[in-house]
Order: sequence, then structure tokens, then C-alpha cells
Amino acid sequence: MRIVSGKYKGKKIAGYDLLGTRPTMDRVKESLFAMLQPILTDSICLDLFAGSGNLGFEALSQGAREVVLVDKNYQALQVMKKNAALLQIEEKISFYQGDFKKILAQLQGRKFTLIFLDPPYETDYIDQALTLIHTYQLLTDQGWIVLESNDPSKVEPPHGYELIKYRKYGDKYISIIKPTTS
Repeated sequence: MRIVSGKYKGKKIAGYDLLGTRPTMDRVKESLFAMLQPILTDSICLDLFAGSGNLGFEALSQGAREVVLVDKNYQALQVMKKNAALLQIEEKISFYQGDFKKILAQLQGRKFTLIFLDPPYETDYIDQALTLIHTYQLLTDQGWIVLESNDPSKVEPPHGYELIKYRKYGDKYISIIKPTTS
């Protein structure tokens, strides 16, 4: 895996073969981050099911100010820390290992500009995470959430959110949503 654009363009990061993860491939990542450009600069990002940290590192490379990386897998956390050290950006990243519901509760009081939700496909974690993000008010009023799944119904904007962008890449469906403004 490599960083596809920005300050760390071309830098290789570990984690492609990390058990239980599906790294976002370069062409998908390039397209996704092109869509995120309007909100990326100086953003504070949360990657809730981070795996190798691939999306968080890309966000930092392309102008994010800070990233919070979360995964329940201890090995994934070690790979993320290794990648952060390799890129020399540890001071811009907070690492959390554990159940996403508990971590979201711990993050209460924080505000994120951009949140990535790419959980294991066979779960209902997107719905659970969106409920908790709303409950704990973790997203800024102008913030965006990126949803990724292999099931198009899981990336439909729930009540209170509107669709900004929607794309299909092979068997992946990606939606970018934001809170509905009334």
C-alpha cells in the first residue's frame, strides 16, 4: 500500500495483508479523496474501523490537521503505530484500541470534521456507529461521514443526513453524507 497524493505521496505503508482488513485500493482511495477535497484541509478526522490506518494517513498527507485512528485489533494498532513512526507523524495521531462503542463514548466532547466508517461488511456497525455519533454529537455541523460497504442499502443516508456523493467500485459502495440543514 502507498500514499497516493499530498505531502507523503508515494510513501509505502504496512498493513495490506493485515488479517481481518480490506485495505482501500489506490484507485478507489484517489477517487474518494478527490471527492473529499472541499472539507479535507485542516480537518480533524476519525477513522473508526481503521485497520492499517490507510485512510487516516492519506487524510494527513492531503491536509488534515489531526486524525484519530480506532480499531479493536491489537495487531492493527501496532501496524498503525509503525506506519505513523515511518511517516514521522505520531504527534498528529491519537490511537485507540477497543470496541468502537466504548471508544465513541470516550470521544464524547470531541468534534470531527470527517469520519470514516468502513466496518466489517457482515455487521450492522454502520447503523450503530451513526446512532452513537449523533448521540454524542461527534460531527461538526458542516462535517461529512464516509460510509463504505458491499451492500448498497447500508450506505444510504439515514434520517437526518443528506447524500453528497455516491460511488460504486467493484463490489464496494461508498457514500459521503452530511447532516441535513433545515
